[in-house]
Amino acid sequence: MTTPPLPAPVQAAVRRAAEHSFPYSCERVAGELLAVLAAAVPAGGRILELGTGAGVGLAWITHGLAGRTDATVLSVEHDPDTAELAASAGLPSWVTLTTGDAEALLPGLGRFDLIFADAEGGKWSGLDLTLRALADGGVLLLDDMDPGRYELPEHHRSIAGVRAGLAADGGLVLTDLPVGTGIIMATRRPR
Repeated sequence: MTTPPLPAPVQAAVRRAAEHSFPYSCERVAGELLAVLAAAVPAGGRILELGTGAGVGLAWITHGLAGRTDATVLSVEHDPDTAELAASAGLPSWVTLTTGDAEALLPGLGRFDLIFADAEGGKWSGLDLTLRALADGGVLLLDDMDPGRYELPEHHRSIAGVRAGLAADGGLVLTDLPVGTGIIMATRRPR
């Protein structure tokens, strides 16, 4: 089976990341999963991305929402220059890009139906804040969870901490997908 071409907005984001030597973009397998999950967000749903980067993950999310205007997306990027890079693509009116520290912002952001945690803040640290922001029935997607990608012991401790934090939350249904950079997906059981 041949791999279909990337959607145009994703192609543009990948090119932008390459042109600006941004090495941390969402891989295709995670992006395709994001698009599928974004398409399944309920009417009036809210999506949160932690770690905008050059906008590759955000492009996959907007691809999944193509044709919809009922859902909203909030993307948080810590670095102002990187946020400006992502914003330079022009974003749909239902997408908001915020610059700041995810851990500081999370308590005031509300609840979300889909969260893509693709940054240190809200994943390696502050996972409890991200879990509180996950709505009942909401889905959390974490990438870069394959310990084989990392050499430093502190990275292995961070991954173990994330896994322990997810396992300790009895309201989550989890799956570990050994694809790409390592993906963990969790759904919050309705209460």
